[in-house]
Amino acid sequence: MKRILTIIGARPQIIKSAAISRAIRTAFPDQLKEDILHTGQHYDEKMSAVFFDELQIPQPDFNLNVGSGSHGAQTAKMLEGIEEVLLNGNYDGLLVYGDTNSTLAGAIAAVKLHIPVIHVEAGLRSFNKAMPEEVNRITCDHASSLLFSPTTTGVDNLLNEGFKTDNPAPYHADNPGVFHCGDVMYDNSRFFGELADEKVDAKWHSLKDEAFILATIHRPYNTDDTDRLLAIFDDLRWLCDDTQMKLVLPLHPRTKNILQAKRPEQFQAFADHPKVELIEPVSFLEMTFLEKHSRLIVTDSGGVQKEAYFFQKPSVVIRTETEWVELIAHGSARLSFETGEAMRQAFRAALETELNDFPPYFGDGKASEFICQTILDSLK
Repeated sequence: MKRILTIIGARPQIIKSAAISRAIRTAFPDQLKEDILHTGQHYDEKMSAVFFDELQIPQPDFNLNVGSGSHGAQTAKMLEGIEEVLLNGNYDGLLVYGDTNSTLAGAIAAVKLHIPVIHVEAGLRSFNKAMPEEVNRITCDHASSLLFSPTTTGVDNLLNEGFKTDNPAPYHADNPGVFHCGDVMYDNSRFFGELADEKVDAKWHSLKDEAFILATIHRPYNTDDTDRLLAIFDDLRWLCDDTQMKLVLPLHPRTKNILQAKRPEQFQAFADHPKVELIEPVSFLEMTFLEKHSRLIVTDSGGVQKEAYFFQKPSVVIRTETEWVELIAHGSARLSFETGEAMRQAFRAALETELNDFPPYFGDGKASEFICQTILDSLK
């Protein structure tokens, strides 16, 4: 039996891990043993612990409880804690997701101990190293033994960086294996899409009968600049007036507190708009429900723009670039960073675009099974 240590720490990683853990539990229970280490990078109850019960994920075997902090301090604490677990265990591989500090710490700790790193969501690039996530994902890829890319674009990015797709097994850091596997989040969306309608609180079900806009804004370049964030809010308020649709916006308490302290009158005017519904961060099933039944999604999240595609919704992405270039080429997603008329035009265009065909850019919903089988076949 192969034994792997899975590193999670941020909300998206917890969600992604549900797909792999489910595959191990249902298809590979006698072949793969998974231990889970939670770094504690996200420690808010609504954004972390509750996900384990909701997504049917085993409780972590280890929790470092590192909390927030500067990139260096946070990553150092994670690195120390992960290394200790690896030294006291007997693991055939270490699995990481995405591009957070937890991902980086796990990859560095494992590769220096000559334990194969398994990177799910390999090859994604924004080509903007001002983003900490870009540095994390590049570093992790070049320390990995197994690289699983959700898209052909991700594989092409790795090829452009010198990786090969024809290396023979067994794989290690100097002879990595690159695989196009599809997206584990598509696996999850298929599995949890129907479950969300059954499980979410009845208070959300009235939204099914009306057209509404779902917005999520969390990236520092949108939230830390108060003037910019309020300008985005002005554009969203305009969108409500222009379409007469309700806007549902989960707003992190930290962002809300900053706005109430720095711009109380402007923030209150936005919050009091009859078509604006500000809510606290929602669970994964609640978010799935909102995405599934929305008319338009406005976001700066990499995961949410992709989930919009899974549920065949148009989206406006408040960023200058995206790792998911397929969505832009397809026309279901539009990049819009400048506030004012440019963003409002993007909103209009997104609502007016007819979307009929959604190619299977993200696989067949069985990426998790492919990843598990490849781990079994490819590692010593």
